[in-house]
Amino acid sequence: MPVPSHSTSVFNETTLPAALRGEHKTKAGVWGVIQVIEGELGFSLVNGDGETVLTPDNPGLILPEQLHWVELIGPVRVQVHFYDQAPDLRDHHRHTGPSAAPADITA
Repeated sequence: MPVPSHSTSVFNETTLPAALRGEHKTKAGVWGVIQVIEGELGFSLVNGDGETVLTPDNPGLILPEQLHWVELIGPVRVQVHFYDQAPDLRDHHRHTGPSAAPADITA
């Protein structure tokens, strides 16, 4: 089972960095999982493959170098986990709390 190489801090609706709300992507060879701990978060892919509402039961998968952005819907607690191989999203459903990994949002 893959484990995150690093994770961000837990963000809320006031601390979510503007850079994550704008178009951005992970580096080559880096997958991301957007884990909503509480609330909802909009997730969109630049290529138009979909707009999704992420919840604690529905984490968001980011493929390497995939352009995307998130949108606030309301109060939220969210953390992003980064992997050097494809993660298993089943590991992120109904996550009970944030990871203790150090903050680092530059994947």
